[in-house]
Amino acid sequence: MSTHTLGAAMPATSPGRLLTLPPTLPQHTPAGVVGNTPMLWIGEPFCDTRQGFWAKLEGHNPGGIKDRTALYMVERARERGRLAPGAAIVESTSGTLGLGLALAGITHGHPVRLVTDPGMEPLMARLLAAHGAEVHTVTEPHPTGGWQQARRDRVAELLADDPAAFCPDQYNNPDNVAAYGPLAHELIAQVGRIDVLVVAVGTGGHSAGVARVLRTFCPHLRVIGVDTTGSTIFGQPAGTRIMRGLGSSIHPRNVDYGAFDEVHWVDPAQAVATCRVLASSHYATGGWSVGAVATVARWLSRTRPATERIVAVFPDGPHRYFDTVFNDDYCGEHGVLGRAPLDEPDEIGDTRDRTVTRWTRCARVVDPRAFAASAEEARR
Repeated sequence: MSTHTLGAAMPATSPGRLLTLPPTLPQHTPAGVVGNTPMLWIGEPFCDTRQGFWAKLEGHNPGGIKDRTALYMVERARERGRLAPGAAIVESTSGTLGLGLALAGITHGHPVRLVTDPGMEPLMARLLAAHGAEVHTVTEPHPTGGWQQARRDRVAELLADDPAAFCPDQYNNPDNVAAYGPLAHELIAQVGRIDVLVVAVGTGGHSAGVARVLRTFCPHLRVIGVDTTGSTIFGQPAGTRIMRGLGSSIHPRNVDYGAFDEVHWVDPAQAVATCRVLASSHYATGGWSVGAVATVARWLSRTRPATERIVAVFPDGPHRYFDTVFNDDYCGEHGVLGRAPLDEPDEIGDTRDRTVTRWTRCARVVDPRAFAASAEEARR
């Protein structure tokens, strides 16, 4: 197995540029250990001979990649006076951001109220409660906006009951994007030149924030967005989704559509197969997002020029998915076992060509809100 790791102390190789990292919280505290996550080379046998990519292991943060944005959004809100000392934090989450907000609440002394739905992994709900968060679970999906909108509606109710409470609103808060500048700097310090960045897209925060900063160092950078089937982010119709941590049934304002060179939708069966092969070949794996991102990064390592340097962001680790991704009974019940994974994606020329149900790519990325605006204008 070809496996190498990189720490965060390597100097950048971009000439004439100095890295200025933002101040961090004191080390040896829970929040102080967020960031400076390792980089792992994913090569054989997961990839073919002399092929591979670098994986940024964000699962080495206490709760995952969203520790970064949870702390940042809370700290900025406190600085601006939007979050008073001791006031509650209220937010909708599928899990990982909730862990980050629990960490922020412990760090800065705020009670945390989280709204989720029945699809949350059992361990995640228990972890959130163990970390002191108050967990509210909606019981019915919204008629058109699904579970995501149902959660947001419950958040609005909780905020109405407590006017002093603060909602970070991860889908639309620009601080969610700004929070990932340090992650981009870490990538440059660890790898130097980056030609292709592969990122999952959910709220749009880390894809927009990392791409924006990386392009100041690597103007030629190609950004590949990874979504799930059944997600509306890139213009597909809403469908049933069991993959959590990526995808959406709404159009988050933080998604930077202009940053993407292409998008891939990955289905649950493909993601599960990839997660399991990664686990057995590299002892580094994760949940749905990791399986989807690694699927696309492996294909890119085979199809892009051998001289290109590919970096994939792995948002979390495997431990919270013992009862879903790594549970044969769960996967069997949801029809994601026993299907041979694809080696190549299907292709469509436009995100509206047809509804995709398995791994598919599209090299034309547009903002679906522009289509909606055009249709509304035509009706007038």
